[in-house]
Amino acid sequence: MAGLPLVLSLDRVNLTDDQFYHLCEANPTIPLERTASGALVIMSPVGGESGAREAGLISLLWLWNRQTGLGEVFSSSTLFRLPQGGDRSPDVAWVERSRWQGLTPEERAGFVPLCPDFVIELRSKTDPLRPLQEKMQEYLASGLRLGWLINPQDQQVEIYRGDRAWETVNYPALLSGEEVLPGFELHWPLPTDPS
Repeated sequence: MAGLPLVLSLDRVNLTDDQFYHLCEANPTIPLERTASGALVIMSPVGGESGAREAGLISLLWLWNRQTGLGEVFSSSTLFRLPQGGDRSPDVAWVERSRWQGLTPEERAGFVPLCPDFVIELRSKTDPLRPLQEKMQEYLASGLRLGWLINPQDQQVEIYRGDRAWETVNYPALLSGEEVLPGFELHWPLPTDPS
């Protein structure tokens, strides 16, 4: 079973964006994030159930996006440099096409310098809930339009929107992509979900 993420305080270390990029580049097998306050988060790998759920979510969003051509879908290996601080890797992310195309080739090749329009964070068995909720707030502060925090342990989904307070819905839930992902719907839990 995967362990908890390790959070290192960098209060006395001024880690620049370039230094953080090079730290990640020098350690490609260690997934790293940086919070808006500058703490370094060393992410642990997830177990099989969480990995399967994440793959299912990415696949469904990718299929919808292939049909609509409205944007780009990203996996949890993609790091986004958020405008309000923090370097984060959502489990699933989507960026509207014109925003993606507005980036330079260099920006697309490196850590993406924008907040996704849509994210999914999937709570694994070892994830405490509060840090994930704080991460969702970081996304909102940086311009997130819609986000889902899927919480299999409590059988709930928290829905975050940029224009109103977040809400919690219980399983089973029909999640809508609303105006951000027109026509995208997700029935959660998935039929193949192990819970």
